[in-house]
Formats: sequence, C-alpha cells, structure tokens
Amino acid sequence: MSSYRFNSLNHVLGAIEHQERWQGRRQFQQLLACWTEVVGMAVAAQTRPTEIQRKVLHVATSSPAWAQNLAFERHRILEKLNDRFALGLKDIRFSAAQWQTTDRLFTTDSLSLWQSHPSRLSDATPFTSAAADDPQSAFRNWARQMRSRSQHLPLCPVCHCPTPEGELSRWSACALCAAKQFR
Repeated sequence: MSSYRFNSLNHVLGAIEHQERWQGRRQFQQLLACWTEVVGMAVAAQTRPTEIQRKVLHVATSSPAWAQNLAFERHRILEKLNDRFALGLKDIRFSAAQWQTTDRLFTTDSLSLWQSHPSRLSDATPFTSAAADDPQSAFRNWARQMRSRSQHLPLCPVCHCPTPEGELSRWSACALCAAKQFR
C-alpha cells in the first residue's frame, strides 16, 4: 500500500507560485498595472499589451500608424519597463493585427455584460459631480443623488432596502441578501 503525503494549501500554492509560468503571469499582470504610467495616457489609450513570449513583449495597437510610430520608441519603452521590473525583456513588437480581438475583450464584452446585469438601472441618470468646495459637500451631493435614484425602487423582501428590479426578478432579493444565501 502506498503512502500519501498531504500538503497544506500554503505549501501547494507556494510550489505553484515558484513555477516559471506562474511567475511570468504575475510579471505580466504587474506590467499591465503600470502600462499607462510607463507610456502615458495618450499611448495607453491606443495600445494593449497582449503577451510576453520569449522575452519579447507583444502589444496590440489601434492602427498600423500607431504600430509604426511606437516601433521607433520601443527602446525607450523597453528601458523603462526593464528598469521597473526584472522582466529581462529583449524587444517589443507592436502590431494592429490583434487590436480587434483585445478591444472586444476589454470593452464590448464588459459593456454587454453590464447592459444585461440585474443590478443595472436602465433609466438611471449618471452621477453628476457638481462642483463642491469640500469633501463633505461632495458627499452630501452624492448622497442626495443616490436617495433620488433609489426613491422609486422596490424594496428587498429580506432587508427592505431599495433594490433594482432585475435583482428581485433574478434572485428574489437584493444582491447582498442573495450573496448571503449562497454562503
């Protein structure tokens, strides 16, 4: 009979964390988190890093013109990234070929998900930030708008808080009360 050795969850996660593939994913996530800071808002709006493959960062661009212009800047961007992280990147490749795919992943899917989300208020007016002199005034303005929005919503049968109709029809309660039921 063979003996089984049970490892703690921390031990297993620690072993996975030290695998090269896992470290690469974590480094890529760190790169994504600071991309805007490294390249600036204007460039970040037209680019999306897609992967690191064999020490080469691949970046989707919104157009071939952006790809061409950024190719001339790649050494400067590469230097900034390598200074910030121990990635050891050798090059950056810019291409418009993957833009449609990554653009859809970042915007269209999340937009369509939100459009059909049960918590969405279809007739809600967006929050308008009236000029406030101090944080307290800003909070009072926000609270007033939230009260106004929720004034005509039905109440959750569990906690009696105003609740979007989509949440009630889907879960028969507000999202918070529904989440408590699933614990």
